[in-house]
Amino acid sequence: MAKTLELTFLTTNGKTSKISLEEPIEPINTAQVLTAMQSIITANIFATDNGEFIAAKGVRLVERNVSDFNI
Repeated sequence: MAKTLELTFLTTNGKTSKISLEEPIEPINTAQVLTAMQSIITANIFATDNGEFIAAKGVRLVERNVSDFNI
């Protein structure tokens, strides 16, 4: 089962942007994730169509299960 950690940021245009990280270390340490998100905001290293990141909006762990079938 594939897992992805999604970091959601609020942008200067009032929209949201996401960064997805594959195969995160579990259990998720939310304090460390929030610190990393604040560092990303402070460094201002990502350019998006929605503007600059200005705040951390959310974090979620997404699990994806894929089943292949022979046809």
